[in-house]
Amino acid sequence: RVTYLSAPDSLQGSLAAGLLGGGSRFLGVTEDCGRYLHDVLSGLDGTLPSTDEGWDAVALSAVERTKAAGRFVPGLGHPVHKMTDPRTPVLIGIAAEENLRGPHLRLFEAIGRVHEQVLGRRLPLNGAGVCGAALADLGLPVELLRGFALLARAAGLLGQIAEERRRPIGMDVYMTVDRNAVYVDPTDDAD
Repeated sequence: RVTYLSAPDSLQGSLAAGLLGGGSRFLGVTEDCGRYLHDVLSGLDGTLPSTDEGWDAVALSAVERTKAAGRFVPGLGHPVHKMTDPRTPVLIGIAAEENLRGPHLRLFEAIGRVHEQVLGRRLPLNGAGVCGAALADLGLPVELLRGFALLARAAGLLGQIAEERRRPIGMDVYMTVDRNAVYVDPTDDAD
């Protein structure tokens, strides 16, 4: 077998490729959710609800406005975790234990309770959205929240690189994709 990640300088390239491959779809939700929640809270002029019912009313109004604008609420839904994202209750629990369950997280939790009334279907609060809410509650600038997702991704990539060096599967993955790819005529619009 050929180990593609054995050269010393390939570590930087591998990490860079993994980070660049993240993009807005996979790494942007943390920032997008934090910004969304920040914008909703900014519209309250400093008057925050003191009960879950109050947060639910703010959340309901925000989700209604977002739907009317033809946009999605960032942090709702997940391509794998259709019912519950297992990271979500753990992250909320940590924030609560550390007395860091602030207005962004309270609003996001309320969105999780009320969005079905507006959207007509139940979607899970995803872990990346919870991270955006929790990081915003820490007072971090919302325009930098994607950077924290990048830091977490870099740590995960380093673990994957270490695993690939021990037990390479890169060529197997390539061959599986190559042997099973179905090529279609790009001018064929039958679908």
